[in-house]
Amino acid sequence: MNKDNVKDQLSSLALSMFRKDFFGIYHGSLSAKLESNRFVINTRDAIFDNFNAQSMIELYYNKDYRWNDASIDADIHLNIYRQITDAKFITFSMPPFTTAYTLNVDKIVPKDYFGFKELGTIEVHDPKKFEDWYDRASTEIPYYLISHKTDIMVIRGYGIYAYNRDLHRMAKRLAILEKSCRMLMLDSAINKLDSGL
Repeated sequence: MNKDNVKDQLSSLALSMFRKDFFGIYHGSLSAKLESNRFVINTRDAIFDNFNAQSMIELYYNKDYRWNDASIDADIHLNIYRQITDAKFITFSMPPFTTAYTLNVDKIVPKDYFGFKELGTIEVHDPKKFEDWYDRASTEIPYYLISHKTDIMVIRGYGIYAYNRDLHRMAKRLAILEKSCRMLMLDSAINKLDSGL
């Protein structure tokens, strides 16, 4: 995999996802596996609307000083890469409609055609306590993805972890999910208006 080409692809996707409000200015993560023991991920202080080669850092699976500058999500990405061979790209994002919709539901059942065909029903994972979530996340997230045989994990009140072999397919699935959740929220609001609530 050409390292410079991968970094260009990640830069382009990061800006697109930031413009759609999937990433905050400093919040979110995006990575690509370069070799069997090495990946590139955004730095801890990456600004997603100005994402470039300097916003990324290469990490080996064996930790060294570079890990200090990497995203706080680096351990989660590492464990996904170690346990899921199909993972070539990983992202953590917080699409606003998906994140908001999951606050009150246990599963997402798209009512639109593309959501239904592309995603089907998606369970919402409840992290229960946020106090120790980051202590558990690096093992809980890979375990969930493997045990549920899915490439998307929607976490209540937190966001979405997704992986794929293809960067554009991963982005497309996230965009479809966000559009589906937006439609579900609009449908719910219209139904409440119609029923006089």
